[in-house]
Amino acid sequence: METRIIECVPNFSEGRDKAVIKSITDAIESVKGISLLDVDPGEATNRTVVTFVGEPEAVVEAAFRGVRRAAELIDMRNHHGAHPRMGATDVCPLIPISGITLEECAELSRKLAKRIADELEIPTYCYEAAAFTPERRNLAVCRAGEYEALPEKMNHEGKGPDFGDRPFDEKAARTGATTVGARDFLIAVNFNLNTTSTRRANAIAFDVREKGRPVREGGKPNGKPLKDENGNTIMQPGTLKATKAIGWFIDEYGIAQVSMNITDISTTPLHVAFDEVCRAANARGLRVTGTEIVGLVPKRTLIEAGRYFLHKQQRSTGIAESELIRMAVKSMGLDELSPFRPEEKVIEYLIAPKGECRKLTDMTCTGFAEETASESPAPGGGSISAYMGALAAALGTMVANLSSHKAGWDDRWKEFSDQADKGQELMQRLLHLVNEDTEAFNRIMDAFKMPKSTDEEKAARAAAIEDATLYATMIPLSTMEAAAETFPLLESMARTGNPASVSDAGVGALAARSAVLGAQLNVRINAASLKNREEADRLTARAAEIAAKAVAAEAKVLEVVNEVLSANK
Repeated sequence: METRIIECVPNFSEGRDKAVIKSITDAIESVKGISLLDVDPGEATNRTVVTFVGEPEAVVEAAFRGVRRAAELIDMRNHHGAHPRMGATDVCPLIPISGITLEECAELSRKLAKRIADELEIPTYCYEAAAFTPERRNLAVCRAGEYEALPEKMNHEGKGPDFGDRPFDEKAARTGATTVGARDFLIAVNFNLNTTSTRRANAIAFDVREKGRPVREGGKPNGKPLKDENGNTIMQPGTLKATKAIGWFIDEYGIAQVSMNITDISTTPLHVAFDEVCRAANARGLRVTGTEIVGLVPKRTLIEAGRYFLHKQQRSTGIAESELIRMAVKSMGLDELSPFRPEEKVIEYLIAPKGECRKLTDMTCTGFAEETASESPAPGGGSISAYMGALAAALGTMVANLSSHKAGWDDRWKEFSDQADKGQELMQRLLHLVNEDTEAFNRIMDAFKMPKSTDEEKAARAAAIEDATLYATMIPLSTMEAAAETFPLLESMARTGNPASVSDAGVGALAARSAVLGAQLNVRINAASLKNREEADRLTARAAEIAAKAVAAEAKVLEVVNEVLSANK
């Protein structure tokens, strides 16, 4: 199960007073689950850009607290700086990283904007994906005239803020207005060239960047730029949407680079930009020798790239996440200039808990076995059942990957790659359930520890125990459902996969059946404690249905396995 993570990059109109900046970031970090990644103050701009990440609810709360603290400490009537600005918190974008869409971030942004206006009385505009009108997608439109124009914009139709509109008053004079929005992640990347020529690097940049290059008289590089009837330079667009790029020479490396910002990685993924810059460079007699990512990237950027390059090789993509990332690194030469360490460059890895293992699935096989054997009641049969299901999916995936790479079966690579992808998805679901089953047990224990001195406390405790018990019944039922989904994969691999690995498909079927029947026992024992007997009967009946089908499915897979083994004597 992919963790939902978003990034927030608020810009505060203070870049000189370190105490004020620290107070704002302290307010942000006061929210549990927030990781503060960067604080970048600018003295000339009198502006600080803060970057933090976390799960959506935590990030939205942290953003609100940061905006509130900035409003308390920054008086816009006294603000001066080189950068355009409109409020104490000038802009506050939410950016999807993993497990959440841009549209969901846009909805969160609108709710945050309304809350800022309602609770803090700060006028708010919504921009980019959160905009209510096409024009206001552009930040410059929302911020037109900057802080000084607010008296004329507020309480004027078509110009006032989306939330908190009113006549310009002392409160607005102090805080200014804030623009809240949602945008996709921006990637800063440099493509290394086998040349020292900045002019040639620029030519490639102009070939690919969305803006393109000016159309010149006679089509010559030194020709006069042509103008349209309004006096604007006529541009020949480049080939990559949502990109900005220039060419430059880097003394440190002794090479020229195409330096690019990808402003919408859904429109132009990194691997697409890489291939297009390679094409443009080749057309000019040059080569891209490697790639340098500036800053951080979401994990999905490298996962998508790894899948893309494996597809080009007609190789299975149903492999481990680490291998997909390794393929991306090697294919784009991300390690040409310096080692590329995913744990330092990938946002999700950077914010992962450090130190001792916090999940069962982070343990070694030996550690997991020893923890199970200890006197602690968890992990128990539910987690073990989920792990057996994960191993069943893993075995089916292994057979698919071996079949995809089998000599003479090259024309079937996609068939097996798709099966391996499905197996990987099932394996990840079941690994998540390994941890979730133990977490469900812990919820029950926590509920039993609740106070029970008064009637109200007793009622709350009883309700919490019932809810936790229901959850602890649903988790092994989910394990049964996921483990049962491995049978079609295992049967397919037994029938059509590499015959040399048919026994592995058979072992997978045995593991899947054990996973289903083991999880059923947990459904039954937990359902027995439910007060709601109607719900308990429904859950146990569903479990019995899945178990019966699993026994039949296992027998079918083993029948195929034995047929193949007999045929290969």
